[in-house]
Amino acid sequence: MSVVDLERVSKYTDVSTPAMQILSRDDQEHYANLNLKWDGKLIQADAFVVFHSTVRGPAKGGIRMAEDVTLDETRRLAELMTYKCALARIPFGGGKSGIRINPKSLTTEARRDLVSEYVHVFGPILANGAYVPAPDIGTGPSDMATIYGCTHIPESVTGKPPRIGGLPGREEATGYGVASIVKTAAAGMLKSDLKGISIAVQGFGNVGRWTARFLAEWGARVVAVSDATGAVYMDAGLPIAEMSAVRTLDEVAYPKIDRESLLTLPVDVLVPAAIGGVLTGEVASNVQAKLVVEAANDPTTAEGDRVLFDRCIPVLPDILANAGGVVASYIEWRQAKSGSLTDKLETYQAIEKQLLSAYANVVEYAGTERIPHRLAAQVLAVNEVVESMRDRGWI
Repeated sequence: MSVVDLERVSKYTDVSTPAMQILSRDDQEHYANLNLKWDGKLIQADAFVVFHSTVRGPAKGGIRMAEDVTLDETRRLAELMTYKCALARIPFGGGKSGIRINPKSLTTEARRDLVSEYVHVFGPILANGAYVPAPDIGTGPSDMATIYGCTHIPESVTGKPPRIGGLPGREEATGYGVASIVKTAAAGMLKSDLKGISIAVQGFGNVGRWTARFLAEWGARVVAVSDATGAVYMDAGLPIAEMSAVRTLDEVAYPKIDRESLLTLPVDVLVPAAIGGVLTGEVASNVQAKLVVEAANDPTTAEGDRVLFDRCIPVLPDILANAGGVVASYIEWRQAKSGSLTDKLETYQAIEKQLLSAYANVVEYAGTERIPHRLAAQVLAVNEVVESMRDRGWI
């Protein structure tokens, strides 16, 4: 099922039949069975690479390594990347990879060899620049270093460690972008600075952890966070800087709550930063937050979106809120191609510039048309892609 309802979007912008036909099909799909002999045993993993659209530039998107990743999920995430890059005005297309294996089942050495096999199999599309991967769930900078070690092309992958051509600030870029959107939306929608705001963050992985950390540093009261091991709540605000040192939340001694209850706490801002599909219609009907900012990809179902809109709870969508990572990836890619150097402050400034410009456009359009912010973001993003098709003579 497509992420974007093009028929609905076409009511607000000119999406011709040829454009709709192009966007309804992926540009390319690649599949391989990765085989690795390790310690006398055979390790096998299905691997997918999907290009949704390359009209605006190389396919850009992370490598997700999980035992439940599917081709359909990879397709949806590639499509999200198309519109995320377009909304942020980044000259990339949408792509995504999936490797179906539990990363925790691999030793460090076996993992390195499996990623090397991925590069061996998909080498041509990495070497020619058609696809530029980055970290995603289950992968990180060390895996990107392995890819670079195989291709020997600095711009073939982003999210590398800074010492080998990575970007200072790339690790926290997505969380910084989410936090910047929360800060701006709090001022514009809730008429409050962060010091008067209570926030719950579902998910305490890379994105959720950095989002919570920046918001706490900027004065917000982060009252609840959760991960796969549990959830903690403190009305006075959790010591996020201290908690950032722990691997999982079952290691902390703060008051516990049910993980599911975090989504319906009486807070000002809810930040889903874990997995997709958590804000269903039923959950949305019980949400007490005044604003939802999507740090995760696809966390709100279509029904949940309708319920929240009917209840006048704004939802700032994933293609807007979590685009900080791809903005930073673009800077790293550009830096690798040009040989220039970028410091952390410049990275942060670039993320703010691109995301806050996109935020202003989305909020203005949603207000003018009286439509949900997600639909507004999709209309603006689709329009960018369609205009790019016209520029290239595709339609």
